[in-house]
Amino acid sequence: MDISELRKNHLRKKAILATVSGVASTKKELIELFDKKIPSVDIITTKSFQVTPNPGNREPIVCSPSLGDFGNSVGLRNPGMDVVLPEIREIRGNGMRALLNISLSASNPEDFITLVKAFDPYGDMLELNFSCPHAAAGFGASIGSDASIASSYVKAIVDALPDRKALLIVKLTPNVPDIGAIAKAVIEAGADGIAAINTVGPKLYTEPHSGAPILNNKLGGKGGASGEWVNSTALECIKEIREAIGDDPIILGMGGVTRPEDVEAMLEAGADSVGIGSALSRVMPTEWEEYFHRMKTGKDVSSLLSADNKLVYTPHTVLSKEMHKGNVMVMTLSGEMNCQSGEFVFIWVPGKGEKPFSVAVNKPLTFLIKKRGEFTEALFSVNVGDTVYTRGLYGRPMVYTPSKKAILIGGGTGAAVLPLIGDKLKNDGTEMDIRVGIVEKEDGKDPLEDVLRSYGSYRSVPDDGKPGRVLDTLSEEDIEGDVSAYVVGPGKLMEKAAAKLEALGLDDNRIYLSMEKNTMCGIGMCGECVCGGHLTCKEGTFFTWHTLKENGAEL
Repeated sequence: MDISELRKNHLRKKAILATVSGVASTKKELIELFDKKIPSVDIITTKSFQVTPNPGNREPIVCSPSLGDFGNSVGLRNPGMDVVLPEIREIRGNGMRALLNISLSASNPEDFITLVKAFDPYGDMLELNFSCPHAAAGFGASIGSDASIASSYVKAIVDALPDRKALLIVKLTPNVPDIGAIAKAVIEAGADGIAAINTVGPKLYTEPHSGAPILNNKLGGKGGASGEWVNSTALECIKEIREAIGDDPIILGMGGVTRPEDVEAMLEAGADSVGIGSALSRVMPTEWEEYFHRMKTGKDVSSLLSADNKLVYTPHTVLSKEMHKGNVMVMTLSGEMNCQSGEFVFIWVPGKGEKPFSVAVNKPLTFLIKKRGEFTEALFSVNVGDTVYTRGLYGRPMVYTPSKKAILIGGGTGAAVLPLIGDKLKNDGTEMDIRVGIVEKEDGKDPLEDVLRSYGSYRSVPDDGKPGRVLDTLSEEDIEGDVSAYVVGPGKLMEKAAAKLEALGLDDNRIYLSMEKNTMCGIGMCGECVCGGHLTCKEGTFFTWHTLKENGAEL
């Protein structure tokens, strides 16, 4: 697409579609996915990058008070300019079909100038984030809420970089009395266009059962509102902006766009392109192209939108806690689930945060948890009788080819996934050989030994100072006949296991690995769990070794 097609497109009303900052197209793999495999997207927008790394807010970072409506508080999480710039350079070096809109965030003009200068050679547009409502002081809406401050930032950038190649787009917050006046001020200062709107708010979101704030941040749990409930506000703001700035400047419109009629309304309000963000969390990534195509051509998308609110919490009582060596705990909760291998849940402790966990046993609901950081330390501190919460299921049940025999290899707390694999293979009548690598041998039984022995032969192999010693037990005899292998554990262990099994002669399509990537939202919004162009929170944690190699996934 040629960027000239954007100017005055609100008069032609061609459906030019974009992703929005912070949703879906957040990482290199995902930018490439949208560019190569989702041709109905015309503009790809990155997350907001800063000069230095920003860890953002701890989970929970997203909630959904009702289906299609979201609250979020990511907190401008990003790895910093030095990490991102080489990735963006590589993406552009490989050639791009779509326009690239690079979002930038800073708390002073000097840092914005540094960012614009660095990214200008690679972006078709540079979007200045003057709008984030839950950013730290000095960032986001702290700038965009005042016309004089916002325009002074733009003027400083324009004056410092007169030979800039990329268009300068200012993203504005709707949380102001007169968004049109601010838009006019930044255009007069030299901006080429406006992006609107960012999230509404911030506002407080509480979980109904506990009454506790859901989002975890320094604002007391407040976060911006996005999704369908902000669409009317977005349309009003875009109309105001267009009236204030005239027809020449570009407007990238967004805010609660979910259906084709929302695209039409955005164009009618004065937008030149239409961004789609939160709604993507309700669509399977494998159907993103079909969804964008229907949005562009005016066809019904109802069948592609999930009707299940995946962000609802369920309370559970802690029934028991068993402590084991290596800071490992087996926690049993009230209730039960129908979780299958490839699926997982989040455990939430109000005020402490949440993290994703594999279900070890569905009934009684059992988790194998290793103390790793601030949240798991808090989880270790809950008492029997206390209430904790789960949300999910996430991922997708494992897709596999049944075999007569199977080798199940687990490392560390990755062993928690093995019982659900055992359940599935037992129904197939598969003969199972289960091997678990552990740091050191327990005085008694290993945490899940009794459960795993019920599925087949079982052995645990202590590392004894050599991580992954369990792999030394593999031989050519193990893969003779109709055999598949299922491996769970740390990435390095899985990679070594897969390579060794393949070297012994096992077909790479018969080696299944559970890619339990860092997952923050669970609904395909944040992009943190991307693996070889796939989102494990939506598409499941299990992939064949063949698929992972083919897509260049990092284990």
